[in-house]
Amino acid sequence: MQLLHDRIQKDGKYLGNGILKVDSFMNHQIDPVLMKAMGEELAHRFKDLGATRILTAETSGIAPALATGMVLEIPVVFARKQQPITMAADPFKETATSHTHDKVVELIVSSEYLHADDKVLIIDDFLATAKTIRALIKLVDTSGATLVGIGAVIEKRFEGGRSILKGLNVPIESLAAIESFENDIVVFAERLAV
Repeated sequence: MQLLHDRIQKDGKYLGNGILKVDSFMNHQIDPVLMKAMGEELAHRFKDLGATRILTAETSGIAPALATGMVLEIPVVFARKQQPITMAADPFKETATSHTHDKVVELIVSSEYLHADDKVLIIDDFLATAKTIRALIKLVDTSGATLVGIGAVIEKRFEGGRSILKGLNVPIESLAAIESFENDIVVFAERLAV
């Protein structure tokens, strides 16, 4: 997606250790025009899967998941990192190591919003090591729902997440795939769908 590539080149900042800062348009401040375009593109790529629900993780996955859900006209559920007192008893829970927070986080989804008859599309901001996405997949499995696809705004190919997800037999799409960082310059990969 050229619009996203251009924005990453212009405003993304490589912080070292594989971390790309995109806070100015996606992870802290959100560019609604760009987010709308990304949601439209993700929805286009997954439109024929029959998804009934989108699942993501708070916080940074919410905006692209919501933009996609608005186009597909399906509900968006986000896994919370803390369980509120309003959540139904016996929620689904998984853990994942957060690369940017450098700690293990718990992902929690109420059983009220993820059902065995759902066809779930996972949308997240990054596909890197796939630790968060694997935790989301486990939440889908625990609920009895069916995973139909995985989408990420930015994929860091050099971290191996796509390889980890290889055997799932669902389409995996990213809007911008980064092959490497060379002297703080982003090197994009060609589009690859599985």
